[in-house]
Amino acid sequence: MTGITVPSEKRLVLVTGRAHPELAGEVAEALGVDLVPTSAYDFANGEIYVRYGESVRGCDAFVIQSHCAPINRWLMEQLIMVDALKRASAKRITVIAPYYAYSRQDKKHKGREPISARLIADLFATAGADRLMSVDLHTAQIQGFFDGPLDHLWALPLLSDYVRTRVDRTRLTVVSPDAGRVRVADLWSDRLGAPLAIIHKRRDPSVPNQVKVHEVVGEVRGRTCLLVDDMIDTAGTIAQASEALFENGASDVLVAATHAVLSGPAVDRLKNSRISEVIVTNTLPLPEEQLFPQLTVLSIAPMIARAIREVFDDGSVTSLFDGNA
Repeated sequence: MTGITVPSEKRLVLVTGRAHPELAGEVAEALGVDLVPTSAYDFANGEIYVRYGESVRGCDAFVIQSHCAPINRWLMEQLIMVDALKRASAKRITVIAPYYAYSRQDKKHKGREPISARLIADLFATAGADRLMSVDLHTAQIQGFFDGPLDHLWALPLLSDYVRTRVDRTRLTVVSPDAGRVRVADLWSDRLGAPLAIIHKRRDPSVPNQVKVHEVVGEVRGRTCLLVDDMIDTAGTIAQASEALFENGASDVLVAATHAVLSGPAVDRLKNSRISEVIVTNTLPLPEEQLFPQLTVLSIAPMIARAIREVFDDGSVTSLFDGNA
């Protein structure tokens, strides 16, 4: 024998942190794999410990973690998981962050501010990540923060297909809740074949330091209005926008958003509003106390599983989104 023959087959492994194990379990089921057994716990002083229960040497590793509250804890746990994979000789490491932490801090608004979204990308690169994957980044420019491939998945096909089953599209108007979300709303408008309206917020000169006037640009009277956004945090913008639509004659208002952050008063604001349905995905975990009658949660797991399979097979993630990813 003149040499050593080694197996050429690739091996996919999926590991998860403790932030959202339900989503990871759904992704594993869709892929037809088992999650790698992982021991993860906190020391008394808050430090995080992670160890994998089986060999990951030479594997194509995907580490999934949702950056939900407490964000810094779960972000740190994912960084430690990546480091453990690197030191255990994983061949390639893909970080899957369905909701990307600090995504709203993607630029400087004032002097002496950080660009925290870039810092997060740098931290993952330093930890040993070869690739990032996320769903509906707050801004597309974040893709350029990571010096390597970043797969930007869209929830639009999933959400819009559901909306089609719920509304009469001949009476539908897609609405951007503010000027910053117009591009997202325009994509929705194209996909659903519905007209677009925009809510313009401006200050009432008679009431200092408060946004009081919401001008609706577009036809909403007598129509079903679909407010679209990438996330719902405190729901202040969405609640005010829905009231502005009703005041301008809208017959019904629905909301569609990818990330249900639902901080602070969000649940009460949405539950007590005139919005008929709030449609979100499960990129973030939703505990029992955050559920309310108008809420519909769609699973993003099949889409993430398909993207993982394309990456593992060296296929095209873009093809999953009609060439628009």
